Amino acid sequence: MPIRVFNTLGRRMEIFETLEPGRVKMYVCGPTVQDVAHLGHARTYIAFDAIIRFLEYYGYRVFYVRNVTDVGHIREETGEDRVIEGARRERLQPMELVDKYMFSFFQDMDALGIRRPNIQPRASMHILDMIEVTRRLIEKGHAYVVDGNVYFDVSTFPEYGKLSGIKYEELVKHRIEPDPRKRNPADFALWKRAEKGYLLKWNSPWGEGFPGWHIECCVMAMRYLGEQIDIHGGGQELILPHHENEIAQAEAYTGKKPFARYWLHTGYLTINGEKMSKSLGNFISIKDALKKYDPDVIRLFILSAHYRSQIDYNEASLKQAQLNLLRIRETLNQLHEVMGESEEVGEPAPREVDEARNRFIQAMEDDFNTPSALAELYRLVRSANAYLSSRSRHDRKVLKAYYDTILELSRVLGLLQHYEPEKLSLRADAKKILDILLKVREELRRRRLYDLSDDIRRRLAEMGIVVEDTAQGQRVRFRVIG
Repeated sequence: MPIRVFNTLGRRMEIFETLEPGRVKMYVCGPTVQDVAHLGHARTYIAFDAIIRFLEYYGYRVFYVRNVTDVGHIREETGEDRVIEGARRERLQPMELVDKYMFSFFQDMDALGIRRPNIQPRASMHILDMIEVTRRLIEKGHAYVVDGNVYFDVSTFPEYGKLSGIKYEELVKHRIEPDPRKRNPADFALWKRAEKGYLLKWNSPWGEGFPGWHIECCVMAMRYLGEQIDIHGGGQELILPHHENEIAQAEAYTGKKPFARYWLHTGYLTINGEKMSKSLGNFISIKDALKKYDPDVIRLFILSAHYRSQIDYNEASLKQAQLNLLRIRETLNQLHEVMGESEEVGEPAPREVDEARNRFIQAMEDDFNTPSALAELYRLVRSANAYLSSRSRHDRKVLKAYYDTILELSRVLGLLQHYEPEKLSLRADAKKILDILLKVREELRRRRLYDLSDDIRRRLAEMGIVVEDTAQGQRVRFRVIG
């Protein structure tokens, strides 16, 4: 079946069809580099990383642009540029602050295994492009100048609100640019006049100033991807006004519709029910999270929820992701070890492998449903463990089919990118310890000390090692909770 995505533009599921066959032009709004990146950023960029990896697995060539905002993002509460605010806080020049946190962000993305975009443009390097688009919008009657400020006239774009569904009466509440000289309260700035002493400013036909935040992404997307693109992504909080304004600017400038065919938005990452953000002061930095958890644990935690869903940060969910990851790795280690001791004996290929792969693909075709895709991966791991524990002699070809497919599907989601099987000497030690515990259990059961025997079994189960007492003796398997 074809890929189907939920398009915020129209608020419905649609079949995914690209502008050019086999090629995806994709833009995702990047960070404002004012401080360290937090898990809210990880939530968005891991989700889109998994989407890109699946599209490539599916056969598409993806050209991906993610920007860096280093000017023009005004804080609503203070009316001040966030970069300038951060520079004052740290007693740095604005571009010193930008370099510090831009490279910190890049390091975080690398540490999380998020692939680098094809291009990562900085807003401040595209000021001339923004001035040109602004100038053309004025010529076409979509923008006007007021004392060095340039505003987009929303009344000239009748479709304004088609992304968010907002009505005009509500629109004025979302504007943070009060100016009685605007034609309409809903009009927004394309260019802002810089007052004397302002640290980030450039020359323009309208005097010294700086670009409005909303024109930045629209200009950079068109600069590197063309006047129409396939996917535009970002967090849900960007739907209004940022993405709504991008559509108005781009479509008014080019006369082509739609600017982006599919708008994909990630849900919030919350902590104690509140959106995780710098402004609320409730964020956990990626660097702090990585001190505590493996990058794959963070990725698995995030992908355990659908990209459009809200996720609440809590230690229990991260511990569960940690346990599930451990079980996948343990199964791969065991498959790899037994493979080295086995030969091909003519067993038929297990149907569970192809079935799991097909169901995994179907889940991802359904609006990139990573929770369902992970459920199929966990099911395959359980099947592999059942095969390992159900017989004493194994077919190397069957083991390899399980091993290769578990690794293949994991890597489609960006998991286990650097996985290597554990050294056999370490595995042998672990097996010896497990064998000793099983012999102790056997002796306890012989002496009818069932409480102690059951306690050992319970504690092993907490680590994902399931011991079953059968007529043939103790049977061991590794369990994945999905």
